[in-house]
Amino acid sequence: MATSLKPLSAAGLDLMFREARSANTFTDEPVTEEQVQQIYDLVKNGPTSFNGQHLRIFMVRSQEARERLVPHMIPPNQAKTGSAPLVAILGADLEFHELLPKVYPPFPMAKDFFTEAPVREEEAIFNASIQIGYFILAVRAAGLAAGPMGGFDADGIAKEFFADGRIKPLLVVNIGKPGKDAWYPDRLPRLTYEEVVTTL
Repeated sequence: MATSLKPLSAAGLDLMFREARSANTFTDEPVTEEQVQQIYDLVKNGPTSFNGQHLRIFMVRSQEARERLVPHMIPPNQAKTGSAPLVAILGADLEFHELLPKVYPPFPMAKDFFTEAPVREEEAIFNASIQIGYFILAVRAAGLAAGPMGGFDADGIAKEFFADGRIKPLLVVNIGKPGKDAWYPDRLPRLTYEEVVTTL
């Protein structure tokens, strides 16, 4: 366990935040299983409520799976998803509570807090959404670009891939090395510190 916390280098901050962009196009260079494992090994360490680890990641590699996914994307996103080296469907596990005795041994009875489906779904979506942020940063940390997209038919993807109703799809992310014209020439505007931060 680390005994001291040191800030990231300038290069690390550029990679993760300042120079990082959401990619629209990618090269043909494949994303390896080793890179996917590296991404998950980072994601899993981010905090979640009761250490519940509510996110589920579905890597769309095969042509058959890609053909099932693309029609559920909105038209502007179909070509992006069809051509990216790797695509991830990120979803919330609505039955995450079944694993709480394993992942939160200090208080295995936490499972009993989530017997009601609406409470469980809210908890799952909230925490999986936090983990989605970790996922995008982990993709960048692995030296890759992410193209997160919310433009899809969530019900259609749920029926196509998760017919048992356990997984609620939240985001589709294209992954790979950025290609030509991968992003807008200029970064889109960001709100200022004064517009966002309030000190109480």
